[in-house]
Amino acid sequence: MARFNTKFTRPRGTSRVTSTGRTLRTFEGGRGFEREERSELFLLAVANFVSQQTFYEKGTDRDDRFARLVRKLAVEDPQWTAGLLGWLRGEGNMRTASLVGAAEYVKARLDGGATDGPSNRSVVASVLQRPDEPGELLGYWTSVYGRALPKPVKRGVADAVRRLYHGKSLLKYDTSGKGYRFGDILNLVHAAPDADKPWQGELFQYALDRRHNPETALPPASSRVLVAHRELMGLPVDERRAVVTAPDGPARLAEAGMTWEALAGWLQGPMDKAAWEAVIPSMGAMALVRNLRNFDEAGVSDEVAAAVAAKISDPEQVRRSRQFPFRYLAAYQHAPSLRWAYPLEQALAHSLSNVPELPGRTLVLVDRSGSMFFSKMSDRSQLTRADGAAVFGAAVALRAAKADLVQFGSTSAAVKFRRGESVLKVLERFGDLGGTDTTEAVRRFYRGHDRVLIVTDEQYTYSAHGDPTAQVPADVPVYTWNLAGYRAGHGPSGARNRHTFGGLSDAAFRMVPLLERGREADWPWETAV
Repeated sequence: MARFNTKFTRPRGTSRVTSTGRTLRTFEGGRGFEREERSELFLLAVANFVSQQTFYEKGTDRDDRFARLVRKLAVEDPQWTAGLLGWLRGEGNMRTASLVGAAEYVKARLDGGATDGPSNRSVVASVLQRPDEPGELLGYWTSVYGRALPKPVKRGVADAVRRLYHGKSLLKYDTSGKGYRFGDILNLVHAAPDADKPWQGELFQYALDRRHNPETALPPASSRVLVAHRELMGLPVDERRAVVTAPDGPARLAEAGMTWEALAGWLQGPMDKAAWEAVIPSMGAMALVRNLRNFDEAGVSDEVAAAVAAKISDPEQVRRSRQFPFRYLAAYQHAPSLRWAYPLEQALAHSLSNVPELPGRTLVLVDRSGSMFFSKMSDRSQLTRADGAAVFGAAVALRAAKADLVQFGSTSAAVKFRRGESVLKVLERFGDLGGTDTTEAVRRFYRGHDRVLIVTDEQYTYSAHGDPTAQVPADVPVYTWNLAGYRAGHGPSGARNRHTFGGLSDAAFRMVPLLERGREADWPWETAV
């Protein structure tokens, strides 16, 4: 009788976040599973807003753990570590963590005399994707390691400067509030202009003049945006408001690279209806999302509001903004007018485009424990990891062919929803459920489902029944989506139908169909899925 080679035989996929086999305790005293170092660093990196305190771990402790892991793996596995850092700043959209990681990568390899793998220069350049980031990286390096800059740091920053510096970036980011102005950075790294950008030499000189001789600095004639900006800045204050009310006002502001933040200072008065309506056409999608309340308070017209709604809900704009889904939830919660509700719902749906339509029956468990509510998504957000977990859990349940959606803490309860319903409406049915008894929630609600997905920080309390994933038959896949990056996992991972993903975007979900087809789920930067 055939035991293994039957028509029902399917290969089991493996995933990259793996356990070592050693056990330890979660912060809540549950039996935890140690992850190997690359897995620990990956989950920490995709959840780590630098200096952000969490319920169980001080911000400084998390930062130290992150830096320690980067330094170790930069020497032991430079190819993998460089891939992580580049992906982290790109698709992962984790800005500060990638900058800190690149600096620590270079420091460790210089200290250890390592020369194999990707160059230090290329790693530095790979994480600098916005014009203010060369200054951010230099600020980190000099505050931690002093003013002496190694050549790879200088050259990597210089590469980024040639790629990123232009007239509009100078106006937006070269401000007096920065410790390192564009001119300071140019002096430090000695960046030569890009040979393919003949205007860049004059721009660099202007940046230097702005820094050292601001009273006499003149914008180069080759930069229309800088010339137009200087013309606006030269207008008497009492004539400026007439610009925003003129028919060509929006065009003039756009031509001069005037951001909404700069406009408020330029007018030296309130951002009223006319001011907002003049600058809205040149605002980016996420700047619009962050200012919906301001638009309502200023009383922008329905016509302008319709244009805002169309832009923030446009699939291409959402893709280009690379914002995490919870940003749209924050906007929905804080915008007073109902006219933004549907556009934000559409934008949220576009931001969750990687969530698959899972066949069969799926059990989705969302952690709503105290530790998830205490930890904010970032210092600039009032949303918590509990909110993020609910966004992703609800999205999976709504897309699945048939799903049971459950919230859990010290107790657990089903969350009712209808297929095709708004994610934002489903989120209103979640509550605060206290402690973390993941095991009991799985035991209570698992009823022969084809898969189980748990969105959590993995810090479950002690259970006499063992780890949560052990409550599900071994032939049924369990996917844990970790939102915190703590050291101990609530179950084994990497093989045998037990898999852990991480991060604040929906990209991890695309691994689920791959694994269920028996394919391996590579690190995100190693796959073209």
